[in-house]
Amino acid sequence: MEKETSGLFDNSPQWIDIADGRLLWVEHFLPQAEADEIQSVLTRELAWQQESITLFGKRVIQPRLQAWYGDQSYTYSGLTMAPTPWTPTLNTLRQQCELAAHSSFNSVLANLYRDGQDSMGWHQDNEPELGHQPVIASLSFGETRRFVLKHLHSKEKFELLLGHGSLLVMAGPTQHYWQHCVPKTAKPREPRINLTFRYIYP
Repeated sequence: MEKETSGLFDNSPQWIDIADGRLLWVEHFLPQAEADEIQSVLTRELAWQQESITLFGKRVIQPRLQAWYGDQSYTYSGLTMAPTPWTPTLNTLRQQCELAAHSSFNSVLANLYRDGQDSMGWHQDNEPELGHQPVIASLSFGETRRFVLKHLHSKEKFELLLGHGSLLVMAGPTQHYWQHCVPKTAKPREPRINLTFRYIYP
């Protein structure tokens, strides 16, 4: 059963302790006008590609476009992404997220969800190169999409609506105990860009 989050989060930036995890939720991290401009720049400037990964022993095309920027390569599900140098826009956003999350980031995975059929399946960001308790800062631009967290053992769920200019930081042991996803929807949806900043250990 999914837990109602209206009493758990509010508009003020604060860390929230959940069972086996820690979250920072800032619904209006960036002003709308600034978020509008950033979305336009990211759509034009990033080197979007549709990649394939290995899932249950089979190569499948991911239902979204991606781009990888930063200082280190990243490997997951049989896909190795070589880094493209930081753009000025991404570097500025990285610095803003570092201040909010009290963490350093050296890479960012950009995802472009073209419509409601583009999605992200259940997964954990727990690859060894992310370290013991990775901090993942997630910035969203464009269409609001559902983001669901599910505890691996209790099956407890939290659902957030990630909107234009919002910031969600997952920290502590969150990636070891919780999966997360962005589900498909049959409803018409405009494009959404999501940036997930992280630190990759060499």
